[in-house]
Amino acid sequence: MKRDTFLSEVSRHKFIYLLALPGIVFFLVFSYLPMFGIVIAFKDFQMGKGILGSPWNGFKNFEFFFSSGDAWKVTRNTIFLNSMFIVFITFFQVFFAILLNEVRNSLFKRITQSIMFLPYFMSWIIVSVIVMGFLGSDTGAVNKALNSLGHEGIAWFSSPKLWPAILVVLNAWKWSGYGVIIFLATIVGFDISFYEAAIIDGAGKLQQIFHITLPLLKPTIIILTILAVGKIFYGDVGLIYGIIGDNAMLFSTTDVIDTYVLRALRTSADLGMSTAIGLWQSVMGFILVLISNKLANKYENEGALF
Repeated sequence: MKRDTFLSEVSRHKFIYLLALPGIVFFLVFSYLPMFGIVIAFKDFQMGKGILGSPWNGFKNFEFFFSSGDAWKVTRNTIFLNSMFIVFITFFQVFFAILLNEVRNSLFKRITQSIMFLPYFMSWIIVSVIVMGFLGSDTGAVNKALNSLGHEGIAWFSSPKLWPAILVVLNAWKWSGYGVIIFLATIVGFDISFYEAAIIDGAGKLQQIFHITLPLLKPTIIILTILAVGKIFYGDVGLIYGIIGDNAMLFSTTDVIDTYVLRALRTSADLGMSTAIGLWQSVMGFILVLISNKLANKYENEGALF
């Protein structure tokens, strides 16, 4: 019965399903079929023997990571940095989206959006050059400014405590413009009658923002946060490795799971170990998505994914 219902549904809306077919094929080929490679996490993978021919080794690939002594450090750094990224990037995206929505000069709004969106197109390698120009020990603009004011320069690239804040600022600078477009498009779609009624009741701009705009934005914020939580165990290799590189003095606060695995692969080329850690990251991310979605269902039904 269910099969007949599904087939009749496809037959009734065949053109809609036809439009969705390229996307379905894309995810099938590039997201679902490669999941067969998960078995490498439980094998002593040898390139010559292939996936099926390589011998099984149980959980030894996982033991390499969890018995290394660095598992807790890189996991803590990954979760902490990504949590800060989610909080601050979401804050700035919502903040600037609301500000731009209040701008009535369309030319100024378009120019501002373009300027904010520009960092999104810059690679982290280019950003690392900019960072070096500002934070270089001898030639950096910040240290030169401090020296001109009679203060000693800061050894930025040997001060690990400073770098979580620096990375948060850089990530927010790069991604805020992209998210502003999403939130601004959401705000533009709000029913204007809510604001007209508020103006009639004497509500000012701040009252409209706090009592209309933000509550209506809440479902979008929750959905994007849940999606971001799903990747909280994944470090941004481009950001961390592009700027920090192999600077061991900063590893205590900036080394994340992905950069740790990348260095291990460069030295040992152990694909089984990297697959095992990737599987662990995916499972933990999936669990966090389920927990986040459950909380969203409890406190804000419209903001849940499922």
